This record gives sequence, structure tokens and C-alpha cells, in this order.
Amino acid sequence: MIVGSCYSQLAMAPFSRLLVLAALLLVAATGEADAGGGKASYDRVLCFGDSLTDTGNSAILPATAGGPFTNAPYGQTHFKRPSASGRLVDSTVELLKLPYLASRSADDLRRRSLTDTRNAAASELKSPSDRASDGRLVIDFIVESLELPQPTPYLAGKTANDFQKGVNFAVGGATALDMAFLKTKGIKSFVPISLSNQTTWFNGVLKLLASKPNEQRKLMASSLFYIGEIGFNDYSFALMNNVNDTVGLAESLVPDIIDVIRSALINVINAGAKKMVVTGMIPMGCEPELLALLPSSASGYYDLASGCIAPFNRLAQLHNRALNRMLSKLRRAYPRTSIYYGDLYTPITAIVASPATYGFGSKPLAACCGGGGGPYNFDFTFFCGTPLSSTCDDPSKSVSWDGIHYTEATHSFVAGTMLRVGL
Repeated sequence: MIVGSCYSQLAMAPFSRLLVLAALLLVAATGEADAGGGKASYDRVLCFGDSLTDTGNSAILPATAGGPFTNAPYGQTHFKRPSASGRLVDSTVELLKLPYLASRSADDLRRRSLTDTRNAAASELKSPSDRASDGRLVIDFIVESLELPQPTPYLAGKTANDFQKGVNFAVGGATALDMAFLKTKGIKSFVPISLSNQTTWFNGVLKLLASKPNEQRKLMASSLFYIGEIGFNDYSFALMNNVNDTVGLAESLVPDIIDVIRSALINVINAGAKKMVVTGMIPMGCEPELLALLPSSASGYYDLASGCIAPFNRLAQLHNRALNRMLSKLRRAYPRTSIYYGDLYTPITAIVASPATYGFGSKPLAACCGGGGGPYNFDFTFFCGTPLSSTCDDPSKSVSWDGIHYTEATHSFVAGTMLRVGL
């Protein structure tokens, strides 16, 4: 879920994301809450995922920097962004404005590796928000609740001191599976970052923070790991690449995606992780983007109660069942690590089914920011952050911010239910 500098070539590609109140307990844990019911103590939060968790990496990564999400009105609710200029920023040109890079050519910078880009202090170019939303994300609310500093986006740091208080490895547009693997399935992805890349980054940061294994394990034991939603982009690219097959190709990816998530979790557990939250898949069939781009007259395609695309939501449920089975096995294999399941699907479908019950407006399937009208208000010509886009009067009444990502109000609702477990 992301819109980046490759926006024009992605113009037709997807980006990469009950009513019972008691069912809204997001996190199903195997163990008890912390003794005494008090707030757990952590020194840092370490995050993985895509644009639902990314707080700055996609604003720096060359493949995504400078896209509409770096423009107003993104961040307007919490970060008080300035008025839109209507200009898409070329991040490479902006880098050249830094005094110590002025002697370099644009082509030179565009050829630079990720490490070189990071060391060029690209963090100085971050937007006021760096988030694909009108405000804060679930991870922001969790960090604030734990009274911890915001994790440093991985691409914005370079020293151990930068990462000492937490790291966010999530990248907007990231896939669970590697680009090469997706290519073998006939699926084209657009952001060259997968969950395995983020795991590699984590391993490098761990060595930077501590050289000895026992020191590393001590650091990780005092950290909360948050594995945000990952896999939406894999599935949505598959859906868009195989419109005639509906969900067959996407469903075939479920075992592979669950396997790479499992590998990432085992990696951090072996590094010393003691508590982690692993979030599931969102209700894909309720995404305005997919609703607008993949309509159908087939019987049973739309859920009559919600208006969401039923087979896409069944795909998300298939993913979540497989994820929960895998997590159950990990809990048995690693009983000293507390593994929580973060249920994104249940609270969001609850809002869509009965928005007024939770303080939302009457159009839960329409994007707040963008344009095009109709039931979904989604059209790439009017994509949020571009000159022709417009914004609804009150984002807090909308579920979807730009047709792909959620509003701060939705993130807040989801985070609130997650925090009830007492992380």
C-alpha cells in the first residue's frame, strides 16, 4: 500500500494494505496480562510491515519518495501540514539542494544504493507526516500509550544512537514475498522491498546495537515487536494481474506468505524477542480502490449487508486462519515468548457494517481524500495529494482516507481495541 514516485506507471495497479462489541478484542493472547494489571515496561518498539505501519521509510526510498503521499493534505489531522502546492516532489532533486550534496548529479544520486541514500541524510527531506493517512497510525497510538519515543525509520538512521529507542522497518508498498518469487507467478510488484529485506535490516541493526549475543538478547527482551499487516500488496497485485481468475492466484500465495512471516518471527525470537504483536489481514473487499477498479456483475460478488467484495474478504479470512494456525504452533514451540494476534479484520468490518455505532459517517466505503464521485470516490486521476484531488469536510467520519489507506480515526479505533489487552 503506497503511492510513490512510480505513481504514473502504477496508475492501474493496486497499492499496497461482527457487530458484537465483545468480539472487538483485537489481540488474542495465550498468556495472562502483566501481573497486577499495570502497563508493561519496554525500552523500544521494533516494527515491520507496509504502509499501514510505515512512518517514514517510503518518503526516503528512491522507488517511492516524492509521491502524492508526501503532499498535503496527508498528515493534516495530526501533523498540521501546509496547504497543497499541487507539485509532486522529485526526491532526488530535493537531495541535491543539501549543501554537502550539491556537487553530485541527479543521475549519480539515482544510482545510489539504499545505504548511500540513508547516509546522505535523506531524513532531512521527510514530510511533516511521512504517513499514508491524514494523521497517526495504529503503531503511533501504541507507542504513545507506552510512553516511548517514536521508532526511527530505518532509512533515516545510520548510527546505533539513532536506533537505540526503536526502529521502524516497515515500507509502504512492501510485499511479503520477494519480487523474484512473485515474478515466477506472473505477478509484477513495484517496490523492491519484501519482508525478508526488512528482516535483513533488523539483523544489521541488532549487530550495530550490540556486538555480543548475550547483549543482543538483553536488548531484544526489553523490546516490543510489532509486525504490521503484510501481504496485502502481494494479494492485490495478484488480483489485478489475474482479473479473469478472480482470487485463484491470490489464494495460492497464502501458504508462501504465511511461511515468510513465520521465518521472520523465528528470526526475531531467536534474537531474543519476548513479546510480539502479529497483525492479520484487513478486509480487502472493503477497500474503495479494489471496489472501484474490480467491479463485477457476478452473483454473490458483493456482500449484501456491507457492500464489500465477498471473495476478497474470504481471501483475507483464509490468510487470517492460516496465520493463526501458524502462530499457535509457534507458541507451543517457543513458550517463553508471548505472541499476540492483532485482529485488524474484525473492527474494520464492524465499522463498515454499522458506521454510526462507532461514530463514523454514512459512507464507509468511500474515500475521504481523492475524487471521482460515486459510491467509492476513487479515481487515480484525482488521487489524494495530486492537484485535482479534494478532501472531505471531516476525515474523522471516514473509514478510508485515500481509498487505499485508513484515516487516523480508523487507526485510533483499531489501536484502542488492541490496547485493551494491556500491552
